[in-house]
Amino acid sequence: MILTKDKTDPTKYVMNGNRTVYTTQRVNTDVEAPAFEKATDEQLWSKERPGYPDLPFLREHFRREGRLTEGQAKAILASVLPILRSEPNLLRLDAPITICGDVHGQYYDLLKLFEVGGDPSNTQYLFLGDYVDRGYFSIECVLYLWSFKLWYPTSFFLMRGNHECRHLSEYFTFKLECEKKYSLAIYDLCMESFDCLPLAAIVNQQFLCVHGGLSPDLKTLRDIEKINRFREIPTSGIMCDLLWSDPYEDFDSDQNPKFDRNHVRGCSYFFSYRATCQFLEKNHLLSVIRAHEAQANGYRMYRKSSETGFPALMTIFSAPNYVDVYGNKAAVLSYDKSVLNIRQFNASPHPYWLPNFMNVFHWSLPFVGEKITAMLLAILNICSQEELNDDTSYSVSPAIASEADHRREIIRKKILAVGKMSRTFSVLRENSELVMELKSKSGSNKLPIGTLELGSEGIRKAITSFEEARRSDIENERLPPTTRAKDETMQMEVTTSKLQDAIDQDDPALGKIADVIIQSSPNQAQKEQAF
Repeated sequence: MILTKDKTDPTKYVMNGNRTVYTTQRVNTDVEAPAFEKATDEQLWSKERPGYPDLPFLREHFRREGRLTEGQAKAILASVLPILRSEPNLLRLDAPITICGDVHGQYYDLLKLFEVGGDPSNTQYLFLGDYVDRGYFSIECVLYLWSFKLWYPTSFFLMRGNHECRHLSEYFTFKLECEKKYSLAIYDLCMESFDCLPLAAIVNQQFLCVHGGLSPDLKTLRDIEKINRFREIPTSGIMCDLLWSDPYEDFDSDQNPKFDRNHVRGCSYFFSYRATCQFLEKNHLLSVIRAHEAQANGYRMYRKSSETGFPALMTIFSAPNYVDVYGNKAAVLSYDKSVLNIRQFNASPHPYWLPNFMNVFHWSLPFVGEKITAMLLAILNICSQEELNDDTSYSVSPAIASEADHRREIIRKKILAVGKMSRTFSVLRENSELVMELKSKSGSNKLPIGTLELGSEGIRKAITSFEEARRSDIENERLPPTTRAKDETMQMEVTTSKLQDAIDQDDPALGKIADVIIQSSPNQAQKEQAF
């Protein structure tokens, strides 16, 4: 791309192809400009129902990456709190209803979900949890969904997922997102509302809907109703299992024990076909509907019950192309007039965010620093092989030799310092490139150098199937052993250790170059003395 500046107008440039652009206007007019201004109260609040958000405006405002004021976000969250508190642990809902799985901060796909599932103004919805983390638009998802709950409290239902807790949302991205886009006070208010979300639902007296699955301690529905849900999710017990447990991968087999420790999640249990059928029979239910696990097609139907001929278990997942890597479809489940319909949809384009909401200047510093030091090294490395092998010596006076030795040592240290800088920036650049979803693709357990520079296409080529993406991402599906702060401290210690090793590392090749360069000083001095 070649730009030619107009001499009469400093804001005007002519590109190759005679296309004229201006520095005061967007170059690519096909891409809509973000909403730079926060919503005003007049724009946000409905004229028909004061105190309720204008849903069409909110939808478009968030779509354009707009934000609310602190007070507006607090008002929405605080208004929904009493509604959530008043609901029981176990919701009892009738058909028709649309049931949705994980959303995970994928706001633009949430908009597509409503297009596929139906308008919430005339469609009953049940969400099975996991609204936040992994995606970069979690707070938009929460505020938009909570706004629907405010408008339609008796037909729009939200359940709790395992990510609706302090431990995971701090370890992953939601807390950081709230701090970057709003404040810690908004995050705390979200946590308070998460503590109030119901844990399960019975649909049409036939289906138990949960986020995770069954528990060895769960015998009857009464056990769910007795739970104290208004707290942080524990790491064991019925409440934990409802949100964390998984079916065995070979769920259809009769050989599995009823329950076994879930080594993949690091907490809770795997549950079997036999355990599921026994629970359903005892509680006079038809099937368990759950979310919690990404599915290539957005859903999975498991083995049918021998008693009813209906699948004993169904998984529904509503985040397409999960974390922009899986390439999976998403789905919602519509139940009406005793008919279950699975409606699938694909991922929608969305704006790009750098990892952990980093700005482009901070993110690029290691890359720029490495390139600059590489340029310095290239400039220094100007000696030919003959010059490096030249051992010609010159005699100079003691006074000049002493001063030259001092100058040589200073110059030598500076040259070697450039080498240390280069290695330091190389370490920082490598750390910037680490991506958990992809690092297991290479034998060194690190990303191949340059993978991120290839962009989304390069990432897609690095992971070629849903199963590979899932295997690469399995570590992120576990209960984190530490908080994000502790994890970052540990990572900082590792990085510091790497940096120290890079600084202490000897560089014989660069040392040889430095010796040759600084020898030119006394040589030049000897020649000048000869004249």
